[in-house]
Amino acid sequence: MYHRFNENKYPSTNIRMDIFKKQMQMIKDLNYDFYNPKFFINEFDEPKNNTKILITIDDGFKSFYNEAWPYLKDNKIPFILFISTEPVGKFGYMTWEEIKEIEKSEFGNIGHHSHTHEYLIDMENAEFINDITIASKIFEKKLGYVPNIFSYPFGEYSKYMRDYISKNFKAAFGQHSGVIDINKNKFELPRFPINEKYGDMNRFKSLINYKPLEIKSIKPEDKKLNNDNNPPKLILEFFPDQKNIKDINCYSNDGGDWNKTDLDIKDNVIVANFKKPFVPRRGRINCSLNDEGIWRWFGTQFVIIND
Repeated sequence: MYHRFNENKYPSTNIRMDIFKKQMQMIKDLNYDFYNPKFFINEFDEPKNNTKILITIDDGFKSFYNEAWPYLKDNKIPFILFISTEPVGKFGYMTWEEIKEIEKSEFGNIGHHSHTHEYLIDMENAEFINDITIASKIFEKKLGYVPNIFSYPFGEYSKYMRDYISKNFKAAFGQHSGVIDINKNKFELPRFPINEKYGDMNRFKSLINYKPLEIKSIKPEDKKLNNDNNPPKLILEFFPDQKNIKDINCYSNDGGDWNKTDLDIKDNVIVANFKKPFVPRRGRINCSLNDEGIWRWFGTQFVIIND
């Protein structure tokens, strides 16, 4: 997941183009395929024999159009660009003409990223639905259709939001890290955020070499926490054929600092015991497993709303 390109005053969401080009070249050099989002939905339930890399860009900043789009077009690299409709045409953002240019290309695909790009999880349910509806009407007017893949602003969602999105879209992405496999919930798909802080080449090489840590079920189902259920009791149920579960290591930012998480492991179930409540606004847990030389990764994110 990318946002800005060569906007160095925004290091948390920016990537330098020289680094971005090296990352794209590394994907090619390691013989991975770029995944065209046009096929992503229809092929989701098909087991993959090799890793495919899906490039996603959120927000539709002007720097993407000026900096990254020419490179992606020249190198025929497919991607999905998630657009929030309210900022379109404003300072620092792409125009509808530029979005249409990408949408009409062979490689550019447009995704739905709400209307306002506000903290949708803070809205009342009716207000949240209205925000999505407004954006959908604008997409229909400007593009002639409503994009069928959604990206949650800030990666935040509740069970109510996820269930609504699942009835109106084909898939949805968060901002928690992880590798997609056929067992992942189509409306809670992970992505690895790439920026100046987390975009160095050594880390990038590790990310694209990770394999999924496949999980049968995750509890709690609702990722929205308040004073009554923070910290949550996180229960991960693995498939019986997953080996070496006892070797899983998890780290979480409960209490505001990243520390190793205490795990209770029994058979194919792991219970994560958080020491402290998560600090607003986002709580994260990342788990990795060296599975006989294959590194597997899983991550999830909670949103903390104090009452």
